[in-house]
Amino acid sequence: MAEQNFVDYVKICCRSGAGGAGSNHFHRDKTNAFGGPDGGDGGRGGHIIIRGNSNEWTLLSLKYRKHVTATSGVNGSGGMKTGAYGQDVYLDVPLGTVARDAETGLVEFEITEHGEEKILVAGGKGGLGNANFKSSTNQSPDYAQKGINGKEEWKILELKVLADVGLVGFPNAGKSSLLAAITAAKPEIANYPFTTLVPNLGIIKYRDQGSFIMADIPGIIELAHQGKGLGLRFLRHIERNSILLFMIPADCEDINKEYAILLYELKMYNPELLDKPRMLAITKSDLIDDEIKVWIENDLNVGIPHIFISSLTQKGLVELKDSLWKLLHEE
Repeated sequence: MAEQNFVDYVKICCRSGAGGAGSNHFHRDKTNAFGGPDGGDGGRGGHIIIRGNSNEWTLLSLKYRKHVTATSGVNGSGGMKTGAYGQDVYLDVPLGTVARDAETGLVEFEITEHGEEKILVAGGKGGLGNANFKSSTNQSPDYAQKGINGKEEWKILELKVLADVGLVGFPNAGKSSLLAAITAAKPEIANYPFTTLVPNLGIIKYRDQGSFIMADIPGIIELAHQGKGLGLRFLRHIERNSILLFMIPADCEDINKEYAILLYELKMYNPELLDKPRMLAITKSDLIDDEIKVWIENDLNVGIPHIFISSLTQKGLVELKDSLWKLLHEE
């Protein structure tokens, strides 16, 4: 997916429709000049509704749509006729979209299923017609309610990429190279920090049994949970992945320390991330010989399964897919 086409954050102004006014009307016809009240209710104002769409992968369609406005409800009329509802506005979003209040920052809901609908901003309620106020002591109420005004609120929509396996590692850990080696995805690959500026998704075909989705999340750096580097912009994407595959290059000075930093950044951002199944891939293993590999094995102290891989030579990639498939399907 092209970088300019991937949008995972939008801020929009939503204006819901006002409710229609109730009708203050009395029944009149050629046989009855003094009929009772028959004013109908006003119609509800239009809602702003978020709808999940599994065919959407980005919030691009909302990037340049800063203002979303629903129509107002129609006024009630005589003959107990209720006014028409205002037209609802539907915003189709990818699964994993989170809605927040822009002023408070509080999460209001998350869209996780295709076709799921949530009201982002509710339309105003229609006013009651005078027929609703008729009673034994007031046979001819000469008043009706006005409709309730719609709301104008700023909302933030954030996308969390949904995948089976999320790749976690510092810049240049080989995440994009792995995705390119075992999927049909074509991420940008280069030997400098933050080559990946947007999450990339790839579908991994697994033998004859099926497939799973892998997400290359832009590189984390130390203090990312405080917003340093790409920081909070991409840490949220990790929340939506079933398995976390940590990736650390074999030529790293201290694999244990690098893993501890990555784990700390995830914990500080969201401690629940540490409850997800984890696995370590030691990348660029084509750069080391068997003696160094044995030394790394003896020094390793991460407490999770690990595997040596090389995207360049394809070393360990079959075993990696087997391990991930098994981990995905464990109860």
